[in-house]
Amino acid sequence: MRKVLLIGALVFSSWSVIAQVGTPDQVYGELFRDVQEARIFPDGKTFVDCIPKRDPSEIVKDYLAAKKNPALRFSLELFVKENFDLPVNPAEQYKTDEAEDITTHINKLWKVLRREADLPVKGSSLLPLPNAYIVPGGRFREIYYWDSYFTMLGLKESGEHEILESMVRNFAYLIDTYGHIPNGNRSYYISRSQPPFFAMMVELLASIKGDGAYKEFLPALEKEYAYWMDGETVVKPGAAIKAVVKLKDGTILNRYWDESREPRQESYREDVETARLSKRNKVEMYQHLRAGAASGWDFSSRWFADRKNITSIQTTYYIPVDLNSLLYKLEMVLSTAYLVGGNASKAQQLEARAEKRRVAVDKYCWNKSLKFYTDVDYRTGKSTGMVTPAGLFPYCFFPQRQGFLSMLANQSAVVVKDKLLKPGGIVTSEQQSGQQWDAPNGWAPLQWMAVVALDRCGQRGMARDICTRWMKLNEKVYKETGKLMEKYNVMNIDLPAGGGEYAAQDGFGWTNGVYLAMQAWMKKTAN
Repeated sequence: MRKVLLIGALVFSSWSVIAQVGTPDQVYGELFRDVQEARIFPDGKTFVDCIPKRDPSEIVKDYLAAKKNPALRFSLELFVKENFDLPVNPAEQYKTDEAEDITTHINKLWKVLRREADLPVKGSSLLPLPNAYIVPGGRFREIYYWDSYFTMLGLKESGEHEILESMVRNFAYLIDTYGHIPNGNRSYYISRSQPPFFAMMVELLASIKGDGAYKEFLPALEKEYAYWMDGETVVKPGAAIKAVVKLKDGTILNRYWDESREPRQESYREDVETARLSKRNKVEMYQHLRAGAASGWDFSSRWFADRKNITSIQTTYYIPVDLNSLLYKLEMVLSTAYLVGGNASKAQQLEARAEKRRVAVDKYCWNKSLKFYTDVDYRTGKSTGMVTPAGLFPYCFFPQRQGFLSMLANQSAVVVKDKLLKPGGIVTSEQQSGQQWDAPNGWAPLQWMAVVALDRCGQRGMARDICTRWMKLNEKVYKETGKLMEKYNVMNIDLPAGGGEYAAQDGFGWTNGVYLAMQAWMKKTAN
């Protein structure tokens, strides 16, 4: 009982803190809505990242007075530019003008993408971090949760251990301050998290500094786990509370979730329009859209009921196979941390919880007809029937069990070759919906997780094939443009990636990290 009360207290406390953080709509009210609805900037993220030049309350006061004064010829765009410093995208800093190889370029980029510890600014959406960190690049001017793990892979290969550790400490700080790791260190991201890679970050740091990292970050790991499992003790069979789902047989699994019931502030106009076009309940739509953003796959036909249109999005109804595989890993890393700390009993408890989750994922997410792991609709218990790289995540973490996992992987490898493997790597899905987390696009984190999964289960040949295709595509685009991109067209390697709510971004944190990690892995497995 004490453990339950403690977890509840942690979560209650964290949401009390969150309620005190002013988001752009709370700080600027009518001004925020007017700017976003009028589309003063092509990218909805621009205004919410602006820095006020003076006290926000005075800006709002002057705006309301000017707006209501019929004698003034008022320009909303001019008012914003006079009262805010607009964010800058230093795109040219990411491009090389020299005939340097891609590895040298990436190692130089770490300095360009580096940000020092933040100072708080009244009215800014930035959540200040106490240590230096690496941003992805382009419009992504802040730290991002799951991006950062893949960036850290590259930092390790570059010998940038100090900033890697600083980033782990920043994430622990976010957990301590807000009760979870937000999508990014912005106030408008605070109502949701992202795929939980913190345990893997700690494991990565431990590979550099030793097992003491597990002990040091155990409290943060516990709090992250409490965040994901909040509601576990009260959720009823066949229902869901926050990120927790209880199936009708009592099985506990998880889903992606966002606490807010409003349009995303960084995509306000887009969400309002999507909800209008859907003719569905607006609050329900906003929650599905926000949960899609929490998944990191924003957006994909993976979350659409009709597999075509975002208006049919229903993210919160799905038990995602990648999320539950990552939470299995979190439970196992927690078990390791308890063991390192001398608490064998707790270690056994977490290992038992992880095993229950594994059994549940095998039972509900393994699609026998497809021979692949898929997401499941918790309301019906039925598979979505979609083949995506998310279905390879169990192979990254689950135990071999006398070759059983390898047997499944053999079957899934055939599916990957037939449905996902393309000239530039693996495609994000089979659908071409116009969304960026669908065909024809490929993304660095999914390439890496596929390589890890296949190699771990005896499919090294295919893993090396994926590496080769992806790295060659990165190198081709770099040679042509001098840039590394956020995503790539893996189906037609002569065309750029596209789709989604914003233009293609360069920089790019996780692409840089995965390229260096693949380069090191290819050398290691050459013989």
